[in-house]
Amino acid sequence: MKPKCILLPLLTAIGMSFAGTAGAHGPADMVKPNFSQVLPNIPGKSLVAVEVSYPPGGVSLPHRHAQSAFIYAYVVSGQIVSQVAGQPERIYGPGESFHEIPGAHHLISRNASESEPAKLLAVFVVDADDKVLTTPDQ
Repeated sequence: MKPKCILLPLLTAIGMSFAGTAGAHGPADMVKPNFSQVLPNIPGKSLVAVEVSYPPGGVSLPHRHAQSAFIYAYVVSGQIVSQVAGQPERIYGPGESFHEIPGAHHLISRNASESEPAKLLAVFVVDADDKVLTTPDQ
């Protein structure tokens, strides 16, 4: 399985809060803004959701998220292979979920299938002023 190298731009109409999300994702996966809202009862925090769609064999580069980001990921369809540093690699199916704590290093995120697409919803609780949500490893 070869990682894809061309980066996809996100929808500019959604704003800079999503700009960093595509950085770790190649052309084989697409990041689509889903929701963004400042949390009125938690000053300084926002809830941001993105859909990550992987075609067959699609893969994301190893990456980190904003230092303030707590992430909940829900597999919508297909099978997603994921591994965060210090944890075992695991395959998640539709309806299953996982989370990443602030500062986590996401080592593996890919479609487990070479023939079927996969999709997950990633929900970030993040500092409202964090504009870059995902940074690929250097």
